[in-house]
Amino acid sequence: MQLQNILAQSPHEASVASARVRSFGQMTMGAPWRLELQHARASHLFLWVTRGQGRATILGKRRGIGAHNGLYIPAGTLMSLDLGKQCYGIAVDLPSHENGILPNEPQHMRVRDVMAQNEVTAILDNMQREQSTHRAFGDEAARAHAGLLTVWMRRTLAQAENQPNPRVPAAERLTAAFCTLVERDYRSGKPMADYAAALGVTPTHLSRACRQAAGLTAADLITQRVLYAARDMLESGDLPIRLIADMLGFSSAAYFTRFIQNQTKQTPSALRQKARG
Repeated sequence: MQLQNILAQSPHEASVASARVRSFGQMTMGAPWRLELQHARASHLFLWVTRGQGRATILGKRRGIGAHNGLYIPAGTLMSLDLGKQCYGIAVDLPSHENGILPNEPQHMRVRDVMAQNEVTAILDNMQREQSTHRAFGDEAARAHAGLLTVWMRRTLAQAENQPNPRVPAAERLTAAFCTLVERDYRSGKPMADYAAALGVTPTHLSRACRQAAGLTAADLITQRVLYAARDMLESGDLPIRLIADMLGFSSAAYFTRFIQNQTKQTPSALRQKARG
């Protein structure tokens, strides 16, 4: 089991040691599926949208995002992003071990105050500058700027317009619980009906709730999470295809190959070769 956990974590899923700043475009590494498929990240993620519109699905709740919106997504949270070609902004990966003052739940911040917009822009500019110049004590400076970012988030979340709705619809609560189980167990190969049974609902009810909250069925959410993990291991490493199949709960390499072909129209080997240019 320990070896499986080590092998399952690709370089792209490893948590960062210190805050890292990237553009939205850099997050995909030339592969849009890295954002568009359901997945979870090993680091906390902060997104600041500077232009355009997009959609985020976080713990099975689909929401629109636009300019001057901030998103905070804790490490290990099932999510996907459809940012669109005209959506621009900055992403900050924050180390997952720094949990003390960060929110425990995903947060969507709509920032109308110009001063607050300027403050977060200045913090992100300073983080980018430190990251690009490689000056002495850069890690210490990165931690300090990350601390300022968390202060900004807490101040923003204290504003009335960003207070959470205390009455969360039942479909959203069920879908969030399901997504948490999917992230925990997607390597097991268990069918959707087993997840429904664990949640005490019928498969039909679970799928209806997921479609209402996320615009995806329960089976879609499982499929996307498994596909992300499969593509990440295929395109980022050298593990044998049969081992990847076993690690993701497939009964055989042939069944795994059919799954990849059905989802991507390519074989596992073709995906790997294409990723390597």
